[in-house]
Amino acid sequence: MQTDRDRAVELLFRRYYTLVTHSVYRIIPDRSTAEDLAQEVFYDLWRKREKLLITTSLPAYLRRAAVNKALNYVRDRKMKFTDEEQLPEFKSEAATVHQKLNAEELQKKINEAVDSLPERCRAVFSLSRFEEMSYKEIAGKLDISVKTVENQISKALSIMRTALEPYMKK
Repeated sequence: MQTDRDRAVELLFRRYYTLVTHSVYRIIPDRSTAEDLAQEVFYDLWRKREKLLITTSLPAYLRRAAVNKALNYVRDRKMKFTDEEQLPEFKSEAATVHQKLNAEELQKKINEAVDSLPERCRAVFSLSRFEEMSYKEIAGKLDISVKTVENQISKALSIMRTALEPYMKK
């Protein structure tokens, strides 16, 4: 007999399998391995279903679980190397993983900075940067003046610059 939690995990698998597989594939560009690790992420989710408490958005949780699973796979592979010729290949892979981790950390800080913007400022900034709308389109959509859009973008960029300053000096 299938419980509601079992059905929920099955539905999550159907909905987010592609997202999880893609997240793994970005770190380990091997389709078969990415699919195996994605299945492991959902198996872990099913195994922990009774006591799991997700405090972030579900896609963010699954993406993080996929990245962790991929990084653990890379780490475990490193320990199994016996042939010296394989080491340079792994070093370049490790550098890529390190770069991806740095990029993910920066993306997390950017997301936090955007989330910290005042509501209207965040709306204007998001429409401009993420939806690629012109200032005139934003003004029309939000029923504000183009000058207000310009001021809100300026304010958002100032706040973002301050929040991200420690990361821009690297």
